[in-house]
Amino acid sequence: MIADTFIRRPVTAIVISIVIVLLGTLALVNLPVGQYPEITPPTVQITASFTGADAQTVEQTVTTPIEIQVNGTPGMAYMQGNSTSDGRSTITVTLNVGTNADIAALDIQNRVGIATPQLPNDVKQLGITTRKRNPSILMLVAIYSPNGTHSVTFLDNYTNIFVRDALLRVPGIGDIFTRADDFSMRIWLKPDKLAQLGLTAQDVVNALQEQNVQIAAGAIGAPPQHSAQAFEYSVLTNSRLSTEDEFRKIIVRAKPDSGAIVHLADVARVQLGKFSYSSNSFVDGKRASYLLVYQAPGSNALQTAKGVYAAMDQLRKSFPKDIDYVVPFESVSVVQVSIHEVVTTLLEALGLVTLVVFLFLQSWRATLIPVLAIPVSIIGTFAVFIPMGFTINTLTMFGFVLAIGIVVDDAIVVVEAVQHYIDTEHISAKEATQKAMKDISAPVIAIALILAAVFVPVGFIPGIVGRLYQQFAITIAISVLISAFVALSLTPALCSILLRPMKLDKTSHGLNKFFFVFNKWFASVTQKIFGWGAESDPRGALCAGDTGLHFRGHFLPLQIKAHRLYTDRG
Repeated sequence: MIADTFIRRPVTAIVISIVIVLLGTLALVNLPVGQYPEITPPTVQITASFTGADAQTVEQTVTTPIEIQVNGTPGMAYMQGNSTSDGRSTITVTLNVGTNADIAALDIQNRVGIATPQLPNDVKQLGITTRKRNPSILMLVAIYSPNGTHSVTFLDNYTNIFVRDALLRVPGIGDIFTRADDFSMRIWLKPDKLAQLGLTAQDVVNALQEQNVQIAAGAIGAPPQHSAQAFEYSVLTNSRLSTEDEFRKIIVRAKPDSGAIVHLADVARVQLGKFSYSSNSFVDGKRASYLLVYQAPGSNALQTAKGVYAAMDQLRKSFPKDIDYVVPFESVSVVQVSIHEVVTTLLEALGLVTLVVFLFLQSWRATLIPVLAIPVSIIGTFAVFIPMGFTINTLTMFGFVLAIGIVVDDAIVVVEAVQHYIDTEHISAKEATQKAMKDISAPVIAIALILAAVFVPVGFIPGIVGRLYQQFAITIAISVLISAFVALSLTPALCSILLRPMKLDKTSHGLNKFFFVFNKWFASVTQKIFGWGAESDPRGALCAGDTGLHFRGHFLPLQIKAHRLYTDRG
């Protein structure tokens, strides 16, 4: 019998329980926290930009070729493409629940590479982005100028260069979608001037491409020069233009015979502005630059949000004057409140269970043993969360609330049985524990297996509904199995050490006097209501005679059923 080993070696049982608690604590610290289990299918988003193209052109030249290649990717549930009139193409690939988003994103990126040669050169120059992301927005970060001293163009550029890159380094961030545009040199053509000079828009584009390039000018004195060359110099050129004046001086057309030169300033208005004016963002009535922060799949929402706030507070110290940030939307408070309320309920349930157990066991020694079994069973369950991919969420915590009342049952059965032998046969606690465990080891195992068999099948329900309740059911099943092991190891070990004979009669004083009166009242009530014919006993409310266990006012159906499975062997 497994219990004999721990009765003879109680230190072994205590050490094993401590190890279980430590493993559960380590897992508890590192587990991700969320409001609900991850039931939302992961997504992979493909974005491309065809500047100047209308929605139909983007659909035909960019979106469709990519969709043809991406379609049929392993793990893909469905795909949605969106082509806009500002030249943007967005393809969202929704994966099946449980699909590895990292492998799926790699497969999709390889398929996008196959479609890339079919895309226009402008699209390939700007690049195609493939990223996995959680479809739910974690929070919005708005950068604005409280007094309006900075333009939205400056805010957008500052946000993209300094803020976005810093937030991407925060652990738990999956992606950041920016609603801020980088600086862009805007060339506003004058059609009337172009017509007067006989020029076209393509002439302007050709001039820009020829005169605004990055040139590798080489070096002076590099090998294979003669050894007489003492130094080697790298040639730096100002070939890439960066200011409005430099762009205005671009030569669109020159006539060598007459010396006539047409500059870009003659046929266009040059302005350093936004890349796109298709969207405007506001916060508290002021223009702002928005960052949409997405959480990485499997990350801790609370820790991620805490890291974002810490990063923004650190960045605020180096903000230019009259620049500040605000978070107008975040989904973390809901998680914090829901987890806080569930934890409060968990502690209240633990307190009520302790109070009820003490009321019916009527001994602090007997009460301490089941109470110690609760944290071992509950905290130890967290150790199984990591290999099973579970998270700390509202449903798992509710599972623990329900499990508190279940895991304590096995320990109560053991304590009642041991106390019965101590009080009736007047033997030592160690001998009473050995006799009791011979009687109730099989019922304890049977109860745990039956309860686990009730909850485990819920974990095999397919689809999102099954995913939603899987963690709730498996949490209870695991805690029940751990409680059965604790009832066969730690509980008998503590019983052999802590339990002492109990005597409640008319001469009892203090709290024992209250317990004696309570037991008599409870015995009469149960006899009248249930008609069990239980005889009154000064030590308990229910006495099953010479062939049953003695339950001192302890009315729990589960314990009663377990009691009926065995009889006294004495």
